[in-house]
Amino acid sequence: MTRLYDDPSAFTDDMLAGFLDVHRGSVAGVPGGVVRATETPPGKVAVVVGGGSGHYPAFCGVVGPGFADGAVVGNIFTSPSAQDAYSVGKAAAGDAGLIFSTGNYAGDVMNFTLAQQRLCQEGIDTRVVFVTDDIASAPPSDVHARRGIAGDFVVFKVAGAAAEAGYDLDAVERAARHANDRTRTLGVAFGGCTMPGGTEPLFTVPAGRMGVGLGIHGEPGVGEDALPRAADLARRLVSGVLAEKPAGSGTRVTAILNGLGTTKYEELFVVWRTVARLLAEEGLQVVAPEVGELVTSLDMAGCSLTLVFLDEELERLWCAPADTPAYRRGQVEPRTAAPARRTESTQAEAVAAVSPSTPGSRACGRVVVAGLEAVAAAMAEAEGELGRIDAVAGDGDHGRGMVKGSAAALAAARDAAGAAAGARSVLVAAGEAWAAKAGGTSGVLWGAALCAIGERLGDDREEIAGADVADAVRAGLDALQRLGGARPGDKTMIDAFAPFADALAERVRGGTELAAAWREAAEVCEVAALATAELRPLVGRARPLAERSVGTPDAGATSLALCARAVSGVLSLAR
Repeated sequence: MTRLYDDPSAFTDDMLAGFLDVHRGSVAGVPGGVVRATETPPGKVAVVVGGGSGHYPAFCGVVGPGFADGAVVGNIFTSPSAQDAYSVGKAAAGDAGLIFSTGNYAGDVMNFTLAQQRLCQEGIDTRVVFVTDDIASAPPSDVHARRGIAGDFVVFKVAGAAAEAGYDLDAVERAARHANDRTRTLGVAFGGCTMPGGTEPLFTVPAGRMGVGLGIHGEPGVGEDALPRAADLARRLVSGVLAEKPAGSGTRVTAILNGLGTTKYEELFVVWRTVARLLAEEGLQVVAPEVGELVTSLDMAGCSLTLVFLDEELERLWCAPADTPAYRRGQVEPRTAAPARRTESTQAEAVAAVSPSTPGSRACGRVVVAGLEAVAAAMAEAEGELGRIDAVAGDGDHGRGMVKGSAAALAAARDAAGAAAGARSVLVAAGEAWAAKAGGTSGVLWGAALCAIGERLGDDREEIAGADVADAVRAGLDALQRLGGARPGDKTMIDAFAPFADALAERVRGGTELAAAWREAAEVCEVAALATAELRPLVGRARPLAERSVGTPDAGATSLALCARAVSGVLSLAR
């Protein structure tokens, strides 16, 4: 298990502080992650990779010549926020555009896409390439729904080498997408990983068994099988990956036998002995293979096999030199000395002027603060249980994310209310802070919902009635659905949010005063959240483990119901 930490909630920040000190000559810290210590040269496309932490050497360990220009580093197994991705992208970008690349997970897709849109609006041409190499996570007919696992390393390396070679933005994007199209991975796990501060692994594997088709965020395998000898495991991995050999592939491949955290290098070499023979028997020539830990999952026991079906360009880019804190290949040709990077914050630090507000709106803002106090307390109390529910078919980070997000939202709301802000300004400040500090799917969705609720309420109403609150809640639901794309029945927080919004509006229209209407709607929300136990997830990280999820309620729906119940008590006292 993960034993060495100070404050588990600050594990990522503490890790980055140590990493930056050790490698202070080659990388520099910026809000949200790390960048090279020197400025991106004129004419060079910047490549920024990233995702949650817990995967070292991915992602911060591959920042350097021949590889990435920056890495966005989220909380453990949690997508970085859009603000963090924007911050690192803005710091790394030169004058030739920017490529983001990350694994294909819902939170990463939303947050990196939002950052891309913001950078493009500021005149920085930005593209995003999502990695989809995990053959176990979706069938070939649904390849765009597949996860990115150890194939991340391949796509990042090819994109970085292409940018270093002087490719323009279109060509770097093309090379990265081509690498992704030619990369396939299958992984197995012998034991789950433990979050810092946790006492139990996110999943367990029975003695003598292995999980097949694991994720890299602590998710269990999509199936289970008997634990074989090393040679038989090699056969399983090779046959599984070769079954999806791209049409038109040649005979040259590269391979990564990747350790996930606690599988010894000696064990990996034993497996590789048979992998190499089997590939040769298939008539494949292996070019520059890698055996070791490249994309890990904290202390997970397991390994994965990645094959990249090469052509001349991919082989040249894969074999190109690189010099980073965790990965070196060949000799990087020295460039003309580049200036040291200035690492001042790219985030807007100035506090925005408070919009004029009415006394009634300011009073509503104070109720919002009280509601967020209750929500933050409820999330702190439920953190462990929410993490347990999430770990059944996901990565176990939901409780920690809700705690970080609600605490950040509360702090921002208090500041805004203290500056005499109205309901809109308090809620928007809270939403922006929740999204920026929590990251992940739930962070960006909660942030969008709170901001939409605030925009609907405004700062200028003399009186805020129950109907106004019901309309604002509906606006929050609409914003969440537009951003996340989930629908009722997908086993997400929508399955609790939509019944809550419907019940609140119905009771308010029927003449029930707000506190009672909210209380009754919260009860509907709780029932709906429990009912998600019978659903199969159709989106998000739990989708590849849909059957395992049946019988357990959705973590996002559960936390929403807890929040609705917490606010109910505040409204009753505020009458």
